[in-house]
Amino acid sequence: MFYTIVGTQWGDEGKGKIVDWISSKADLIVRYQGGNNAGHTIKVDNKVYKLNLLPSGIINNKKCAIGNGVVLDPWALINEINILKEQGIEVNKNNLYIADNICLILPIHKLLDEINETSRGKKEIGTTKKGIGPAYEDKIGRRSIRLCDLSNKKILKKKLDNLISFHSLKLKKSKMNINVKKILKDLISIYKTLKKFSYPVWITINKLGKKNKLILFEGAQGSLLDIDFGTYPYVTSSNTSSGQIFAGTGFGLKQNNKVFGITKAYTTRVGAGPFPTELNNKIGDYLGKKGKEFGTVTLRKRRCGWFDANLVKQSVIISGVENIVLTKLDVLDELDELKICIGYKINGKKFDYLPFGENLQSKVKPIYKKIQGWQKSTYGLTKWSDLPAAAKNYIKAIEKIIGVDIAIISTGPERSQTIDRKKILVNL
Repeated sequence: MFYTIVGTQWGDEGKGKIVDWISSKADLIVRYQGGNNAGHTIKVDNKVYKLNLLPSGIINNKKCAIGNGVVLDPWALINEINILKEQGIEVNKNNLYIADNICLILPIHKLLDEINETSRGKKEIGTTKKGIGPAYEDKIGRRSIRLCDLSNKKILKKKLDNLISFHSLKLKKSKMNINVKKILKDLISIYKTLKKFSYPVWITINKLGKKNKLILFEGAQGSLLDIDFGTYPYVTSSNTSSGQIFAGTGFGLKQNNKVFGITKAYTTRVGAGPFPTELNNKIGDYLGKKGKEFGTVTLRKRRCGWFDANLVKQSVIISGVENIVLTKLDVLDELDELKICIGYKINGKKFDYLPFGENLQSKVKPIYKKIQGWQKSTYGLTKWSDLPAAAKNYIKAIEKIIGVDIAIISTGPERSQTIDRKKILVNL
């Protein structure tokens, strides 16, 4: 049995809490794409843990793996491990495996990210500038340094020289220098720490899969940031949909799969790009303040808007989502009227999906369904029967449009503040 957790919006849906809960029953939790541009916040017993690279199951001392589909910043990983150690969480060779064929993010990639973003001027994408995109570019260009390369100084130096040489012109034009000797020395030193985690992860995953162990694949970012199916070019540099788990881990089994989509009760986005339901008014400001909408990684203020059921429906279809986990319902408690986007109008024509063309996306006008607000607190509720009738109507209206059940409702940051409507978590 394996479960997949994907975000169905532009990220920041609240995946960390749900992954943390499900991971308590899992035998292995696996990251399969992205890098340390992910931001998962987990609150347990008044302790807050913020993760960027490590799978959320590490908080439960579960076996965790970082697959080859991830690009790994080794400096960031070591820093994250040290922070967790200070919080009483031990990361060791028994609870963390890193794919030995994983590609690394180097200081040069961060410089290139800065150069690329600056060169775009007013058309900047809004990257985290952590080197994710350039690292993936080098991976596709067959220039990457992988974790397994660190075991051989001769091979490492040759690959590092080749990488620097390829990017030398861009670095020279930008008057940015790279200390190759220092990077080489640092990587050799870092390998002494990381080699105990280095492992052919694909072997472990498939062995557990054949034994019908519970494997949880933890997605980063959201489906609408997918390099192929997101709002291109305002996307991340990896595939964020559920289909990536096979290429990003080497997992070969495809039966007994359940996909959970994490969805915020309204819509947010960090950075540039189309946002049909964005609210540049008092309600948008209210959602941002009440929902504490600031990026875990970037600390940037998130753009806020009404729930876009049309876009979530796309994500549900593309990732094969069977059940939705709805988060931050309580943020809407004080509003007297809500709106759900049920479709679009572009140049007078109706669309039940968001077209890929930028020219069309720029002209999108949302079609709304109005829903009466409930103006009662839902914070901390644990039973479906305790929800106000209007809140139930809101949830049912979303279900009707997206075509799948909202099985779990998060009513606060704590594990206990959850409505397991379909008894999914109980029956894991």
